[in-house]
Amino acid sequence: MLVLPSELTHAQAPACSRMLAQALRSEPGQQAVADASALRRFDSSALAVLLECRREALALGKSFAVSQLHPRLRDLAGLYGVAELLPEAS
Repeated sequence: MLVLPSELTHAQAPACSRMLAQALRSEPGQQAVADASALRRFDSSALAVLLECRREALALGKSFAVSQLHPRLRDLAGLYGVAELLPEAS
């Protein structure tokens, strides 16, 4: 499971993206799940990081889902029209 930090804003986005991409490459299995339960402080950069993580997962032949995405970030994803790209993990 990929774990997002408690804060993910523009300042943290590049490092977080690199960390998640590296974790994805070493993660076994065909499904990548990003755990967003710790995420409390964020801006739209968090969506960009999640979408980049999704792109990386798909390039590796893995499915992608997000676990416990904050409701405000889920609303923001809907506003930007990308909510369907970040499905809730089952």
